[in-house]
Amino acid sequence: MLEPKYKILSRPHFSQTILPALYKETRAKVAQSLKQAECISITTDGWTSRATQSYVTITAHAMTSEWEIKTFVLQTWVLFESHTGHNIGEVLKSAVSEWELDMVCYNNHQGITVVTNNARNMGVVVKEAGLSPHVKCFAHTLNLASQAGLKVNRVSRLLGGVRRVAAFFHRSSTATAVLTSKQQMLNLPVHKLIMDVVTRWNSSLDMIERYLEQQQAIVAALLSSEVKRNAREIDNLDAADVADAEDIVKLLTPLKKATTVLCDESQPTISLIMPLKHDSNRYQGEQAEFLYESSALDPRFRALPHLNNSERDEIFNRLKLKATQMQNQNPSEEEGAAPDSHEHVAGHSKTDLPQKAHAVGAVFPPSKKTALEDLLEDSFSQGDSQTQHTAQIDAEIDLYRKETSISLMACPFRVVERQCTTLPTAVSLGQVISLCPSNLSPK
Repeated sequence: MLEPKYKILSRPHFSQTILPALYKETRAKVAQSLKQAECISITTDGWTSRATQSYVTITAHAMTSEWEIKTFVLQTWVLFESHTGHNIGEVLKSAVSEWELDMVCYNNHQGITVVTNNARNMGVVVKEAGLSPHVKCFAHTLNLASQAGLKVNRVSRLLGGVRRVAAFFHRSSTATAVLTSKQQMLNLPVHKLIMDVVTRWNSSLDMIERYLEQQQAIVAALLSSEVKRNAREIDNLDAADVADAEDIVKLLTPLKKATTVLCDESQPTISLIMPLKHDSNRYQGEQAEFLYESSALDPRFRALPHLNNSERDEIFNRLKLKATQMQNQNPSEEEGAAPDSHEHVAGHSKTDLPQKAHAVGAVFPPSKKTALEDLLEDSFSQGDSQTQHTAQIDAEIDLYRKETSISLMACPFRVVERQCTTLPTAVSLGQVISLCPSNLSPK
């Protein structure tokens, strides 16, 4: 009897053996990638299923030594408890501990940046988890700002009028046919009117834009004998309303373009935030400083043209200070250490030490002094090494600052990777600071 070409697996075997084995294998690969990461950030968000069950999803974003960002969904955790900052913070803390992300960042002398939405309890969540810094999702910020603007009485009234017109043509086949004929007579695009959706602010912009595009055809259709008697409750927008609609389009179009940028970017990092919306009052204090520093370290935005000279100087002075602090966290080995101690720094061998350690001044002394050093070092000292390192850092960042910004279409990671030798300090800072996503759903 011939054996079947394909063996049909029983459901228990697949769910109890195959799936757990695949999970174990995949988890091991993810854990290994996270352990080898140069730096890590987290995005987290809550959502509700159709069965009204609440979940919290936690995603890690890891920068590799090859300057590539890898993204892993670590877990989706069902949340039976109330959605307090403390309870969600415990879930986040548990995930960080389970995946040993804290140890990775401890070894690399870094914190874990967390990106969340703008909900009030998220500040408590991040604080409870002991993570820092906390960045608010830029896409959510744009949505909140736009929704707030659309609720202004004058704007809300205008949207209601446009919405009634669109709804009328959507439910009347006769009105739709007349509108189509008027569009053709006026050489306008034969487009249907758009109805906005409450949960998508940009749909209101699309609705107004389409109304303005088809305004002449709409007025002609509403005045036609076939439609007029059924459209008594529909009021045409007057000249003031049309002017307001045009102003709303002008105001909201930049926000829509910023949202499109976030959606189009394959790796939307936080260096994008301040160039797109540098005057947002949702980013203040230390958070705003962190975002400006991220933009300065992106070779596309280093010129910071939206700031004045004093503000730019302040940002780069902070970067010099941070570079010096990083250098102090990776000091050169002290004279008199064990013979092989210079071969290891923060748990890494000299051969596999990340570029970051070299970039911040981790100097490896020779195993023993030369005769010239032994004889004349006390008389001809090279001066305070700390002062030398600080001067070197200042000079390097000044050189980075003077370079011409790259094209907006260029990949900043590839450009920075090529500067590892010439600008190691700026490269190291950029790797640490500019990793974080700007929004909760980067591609």
